[in-house]
Amino acid sequence: MSLYKNQPLKIYNTLTSEKNTFVPLHQGHVGMYVCGPTVYSNVHLGNVRTFMSFDVIYRYLIHLGYNVRYVRNITDAGHLTDDGDIENDRFVKQSRLEKLEPMEIVQKYTVDFHKVLEKFNFLPPNIEPTATGHIIEQIELTQKLIDDGFAYESHGSVYFDVMEYNKRGFNYGELSNRNIEELFANTRDLDGQNEKKNPQDFALWKNASPAHIMRWPSPWGYGFPGWHLECTAMSTKYLGEKFDIHGGGMDLKFPHHECEVAQGKACNGTSPVNYWMHTNMLTMNGQRMSKSTGNYILPMELIEGENNFFEKAFSPNIVRFCFLQAHYRSVLDISNEAMVASEKGYNRLMEAISLIKDLKPSSDSSFDVNAWQQSCYDAMNDDFNTPILIAQLFEITRIINLVNDGKETLTTDDINIVSKTINDFAFNILGLKNEMSSGNNAEKLSGVVQMLIEMRNEARANKNWALSDEIRDRLAALEIHLKDGKEGTTFTL
Repeated sequence: MSLYKNQPLKIYNTLTSEKNTFVPLHQGHVGMYVCGPTVYSNVHLGNVRTFMSFDVIYRYLIHLGYNVRYVRNITDAGHLTDDGDIENDRFVKQSRLEKLEPMEIVQKYTVDFHKVLEKFNFLPPNIEPTATGHIIEQIELTQKLIDDGFAYESHGSVYFDVMEYNKRGFNYGELSNRNIEELFANTRDLDGQNEKKNPQDFALWKNASPAHIMRWPSPWGYGFPGWHLECTAMSTKYLGEKFDIHGGGMDLKFPHHECEVAQGKACNGTSPVNYWMHTNMLTMNGQRMSKSTGNYILPMELIEGENNFFEKAFSPNIVRFCFLQAHYRSVLDISNEAMVASEKGYNRLMEAISLIKDLKPSSDSSFDVNAWQQSCYDAMNDDFNTPILIAQLFEITRIINLVNDGKETLTTDDINIVSKTINDFAFNILGLKNEMSSGNNAEKLSGVVQMLIEMRNEARANKNWALSDEIRDRLAALEIHLKDGKEGTTFTL
């Protein structure tokens, strides 16, 4: 039996502003689309946080037994955050800056994106479509919106008619909870606004001059697709006119996702997505990350230690553990102190995991393992609450240490349940790796510490207490703690 039948899941739905019980359109199957990167520069840590959140969501849905089709696109053309001067095209600007062809820019930063996500142990999506690979679909979608009266051509560009959309009983602004009159009142004066019937109309297709590098033929002349249209074309192509989950950062809620809702409803008469999910922002040292202020760090700079913000390099595993200690809908602030604390917590968890195989079973248990296991599911079933899940993992860490010290008892069956549950949640769902138990470095570290323990034992046998204490204290300064017990000396990191 699939786990999802006995593990009811609730998801916070931006569209309803509340947690809704998750019921997929097709039993046992989930269609999920996440807005991917715009590949004109290195992927930043905020992106990593968003994609990590959906990586965990993807992993948990698979664990529950769902057959998931996960689509995450690559935006490699047409990313205009407004409908003004097309010279603001990020790919064109970056290609001029680096003196490369636009598709060289795309390839360079797509490769960077994949390398970074691989470092953080992300599962790849099932489909990773590109905007440039779906120009035909976008032209066809634009033509349909024109034919149905929801769009109009102006000077070689095509715009979505927001007022017409609302006149037909729809509500532009429903996802972001905005009022159409307020939107009109707050519209900035941008280049190209004179081409529109109304200031809130958004581009489906933009006319491009002969000098514009990225341009394609269309019924309205040479141009390129609007950013919002790209995701509608790709999501519906691979997931259908209506699908289960659409995700992205909260900065995409308006206008990007709002426009996707409008395009989907205008084309098909129904809301394209049942559950809209948005991740919150990432800050550093209590401030928003920004290149202009200098409060900014790239993922590789963090994990390689090449920065002025953190005292040392932190492995992708530690960064991942740190990120997942905040709920995806909460602001996450990273700092040197937070990363050091995460490293200690991660090491404590991995130490406990390493003890499981050597635990001595008893005839009965003093701890309710089944209730603890369900608490792990309860955390994830409550809108993928990873910080609560991690708290439950620390709870079982405490129990493992007590059993190891002979202060609690577990049966063989319960030890097996603990082992399997930790493997499922820590490794398969949270996507952590056990750095302490794999690789030559871990073995070398263990060997060196064991050698020092032997030297300390010899010093104690010779009543050389000064040397014995020095070995213990210097290891402690490196956060390697010795513990003397009846069966000898052990160490923890």
